[in-house]
Parts: sequence; structure tokens; C-alpha cells
Amino acid sequence: MKASDLLVECLEAEGVEYVFGLPGEELEDLLFSLRESDVAFIPVRHEQGAAFMADVHGRLTGEAGVCLSTLGPGATNLITGVADAHLDKSPLVAITGQGGLERLHQESHQALDIVHMFEPVVKWNTQIPDAEIVPESVRKAFKLAEYEKPGATHIEFPEDVAGESIDAEPLPARPRVRRADPDEASLERAVGLLDEAADPLVLAGNGTVRTATATRLHELVDHAGFPVVATYMGKGAVSDRLDASLMTLDSGPEGEASMAIERADCVLAVGYDIAEHDPQSWNPDLDKRIVHVDHEPAEVYQHYNPDVEIVADISTVLRELRRRLEPSTVPSWCRDLRERIVADVQREPAADEPFSVERTLPLLRAAMADEDVLISDVGSHKMAIAQSFPTYEPNTCIISNGLASMGIAVPGGVAADLAVDSNVVVATGDGGFLMNAAEIETATRLDLGFTIVVFTDDDYGLISEKQVAHTGEHFGTELTNPDFVEFAESFGIAGYRPETWAEVEEVLREAVPADELSLVEIPLP
Repeated sequence: MKASDLLVECLEAEGVEYVFGLPGEELEDLLFSLRESDVAFIPVRHEQGAAFMADVHGRLTGEAGVCLSTLGPGATNLITGVADAHLDKSPLVAITGQGGLERLHQESHQALDIVHMFEPVVKWNTQIPDAEIVPESVRKAFKLAEYEKPGATHIEFPEDVAGESIDAEPLPARPRVRRADPDEASLERAVGLLDEAADPLVLAGNGTVRTATATRLHELVDHAGFPVVATYMGKGAVSDRLDASLMTLDSGPEGEASMAIERADCVLAVGYDIAEHDPQSWNPDLDKRIVHVDHEPAEVYQHYNPDVEIVADISTVLRELRRRLEPSTVPSWCRDLRERIVADVQREPAADEPFSVERTLPLLRAAMADEDVLISDVGSHKMAIAQSFPTYEPNTCIISNGLASMGIAVPGGVAADLAVDSNVVVATGDGGFLMNAAEIETATRLDLGFTIVVFTDDDYGLISEKQVAHTGEHFGTELTNPDFVEFAESFGIAGYRPETWAEVEEVLREAVPADELSLVEIPLP
């Protein structure tokens, strides 16, 4: 067989269903090898979209998403989505084509040092200079991408190597390496701190939804009576229906969740990455006792210097903490805070109230089942979703808050609709939407059905808000937009622009459960 056939057989051995990417001359052998395989190649409209699709696939399934580009501009276009997966701890394997090895020692057409370019945004990468190492390279890329903490890896595949003849077989995929159980001394120290605390609180991070530890966390919280605050990427680790949930770090009309973590004297940080949310915001005075539970040691940072670090399998740690802690109820000091948070997020808009993201969310939540998936783009709407969209199951509210890259939502919707059986909703602003709106064509070509909600204000609104807060004015943020209803219809999908809250409610109630692709524009004042 050719080396390209072998590489595709390796992808099959890893259980890969989809490869998202763009074709290129240097990928010719690989593309025809994919055609003869059980792996579906999905041509997309931009390499960034391909990487975002692989990123969201990894977030939702726990299995590495795969994206593909050619050399040069294809690879440079891919890098933003790969970097997003890297900081969001999403398993992803990127494959880039390259020119023949005989021309890489000198300046040549479209040739860049892609391996070194990707180095800062991946866990591991390599060039395959010899067909003999294809099986080891692919197995290592997937093993490291999916190993906790997961992230991105990269393989460069030169075109002359892809065409080489080879007699080899894939390395079999093995069960993932599991972290060891926690050590007894660290557990006892953690229990001692939690027992001594007057107001302990759980901070649920990205690792709690990524590692399927939500059940164990729920059991611990229910047993020990700890209130829980989540990061934006930890939403759904504990159901927001629980009395213990204070939603996310910034939830509440007056920052009630922030009040809770300010009062807490001991924080049990589970699966928390400081890239998600700067700990200076919740530990400014360095007065919190911190128990760090994660698959890796804590980053060294003045405002996050844990008293105890338990580096082990998170689920096992939570089980062992529950065994050792005395049962209790959720403390009364956080009940008023929760009541105010719940009242705020559930308040539906008055008929004469101007359109806003915050008041749209209760109507959207009512239109979605618990297991439905919301993909949020980045912008001012993301902040509202993070703070005010109740989430009831893990991995049902996907927010990029590591790299926090605009443009992820529509490609993410494509990946989500392929990955899950439940309904998918994409929420985006007009700024992020037009960055990758071309992927609507990809979705229609695949006959996918999900709902795109576009909040329009003709502005990069979050940047404007920050500029106004700092200077009293804003500059460089204003936009113009096409007619989004006509834009949607040009792709052959339904477009809606409701004019009243009653129409918003009706459109969402009908569009979200429908198995059709549609766009709903919510014009903001």
C-alpha cells in the first residue's frame, strides 16, 4: 500500500469517523486514500472552520477530532482553531500536507516551517519523513491528544512520503492511560482543611465536564452540603437545578456568585485551569485556603497557590473525599444568593422591554431540552450565556474561554450536530458570525439541522463596553451588516427576524426542536 493508505488505516484503528478539512495539491494521495476508507472526509469552506469543528467534536465526545489542511496558507489558517483546542483542553489531531522533502532545505513555493510554527500551541507534533514511522506517529498523536489533560497534536505529512510504498500495519489503539489513585496523606490534609472551614465552597472547572466526573461531584456536593460555583467551561458539571448551584463565577444581578466565593474561606478547586478564569478575581487578597484536585499540578501563580494538591484521577478523588467527609446540608448563607440568581435568570421579558441577550435566554432555555447543546461564540453575548443560561447536564453548554476565539459557533454547530443526537443551538453575535458564516454551506451540504441565533448590534459590542468603561467612549468597533434573513435564505434555509417578544418565543419554540437548519436574528437596540 501507499503510506497515505497506511495513515488512513491508522485513523480507522483510532475510531475516527470524520476528517474536517480543505483539499490541496500536496494532499492528493491522502484524499484518495480517505475516499476508499470508512472515514468521512468533510470539505469545509475555511481551514479555521475545520479546526473549530475538530475542536468541538473533541469537547463533546472526548475523542480527538481530526482536521486537515494543505501546506503554507492552509496550515496557517488552521492554527487558530488548533490553539483554541490547546487552551480549552480539547483533544484534537491536526494533519497538514507539505511539499516534497527534496525542496524543504531551501526557500520554495508555499513552504513554511509548520512544525515549529505549531510547536507553542500543541502538546506534541512531528513531521513524518519516512513511511515506516506512520503507525507510531499516528498512535502517539492520538494517545497524547486524549491523555489528561487533553489538547492538540500535529502531524506534517510530506507529499512524496505519502506516495511511498510500505508494508506495515497500524498500531492497535489501547485503553487510555489512567491517572493513579490519590495518596492517603493528601486526602487527609484536604479533609482537614475542609472540616476546619466555616464556609467551604467548590469551584468546578473545565475538567469536571471533560472527565465525566459530574456524577461523583454531584454525590460529593449532595453529601457534604458544599455550594458550587462553576467556571464558564465548567457549566453543567453540577445541575443548576440543585440548591447547591450558584451557577458561574459572575452570575447574579449584583454578582451574587462572586459574593459567595468572596465569603468562602476554603475553595475546593476541581478540574480548574487558571486559563479559564483568572484567580486574582476571586482570590485578590490571597486569603483563601485552596485544595487543588486535577490531573496535573497547579500552575505556579501568586493568586493560586494551593495548600493541598491532589494530582490523581479526579473521579476517584471525589469519591474518596465523600467517604471521609461528614454529611451536611447546603449552608443557609448561600440560599438568599441562589434565590436572587435563580429569579434573575428565570425572569422573562415584559412585552415592552427592548430586546436583550439576557432576556432572550429564558425563552431559549424553555425551548431547549436538558440534553440539548448550546454552542456559544465569543463576545458580549458569551458573558450573558455564561452567567445567565441555566445548564443541567455536562457538556451541553460549550463556551471557549481558554483562547476565547471568535468565529467558533457556526463550525461548532456543524460538529455538534454530527456528534450528538439532541438538538443543537448556536448563539453568536454579528461580529463572530460573519467570520465563519460560510460554514452554513457545509451544514446544508451535509443536510444538518440546527438553529443559529444571531444577536446583532452592528458593533464589536464587548470591546465597546470595555472601552466605554475605561475611557467613556469607544472607537474602531462599529460594523455594518447584510440583511441576515436574506443571507440565510441565500443558502436555502429559513431566516427569521422577530419584532416582538411573543414572536421571539414562538420562533424559538418552533425552530429549536425542528430537524432543519434555520437562522434567527435578534436585533439589539
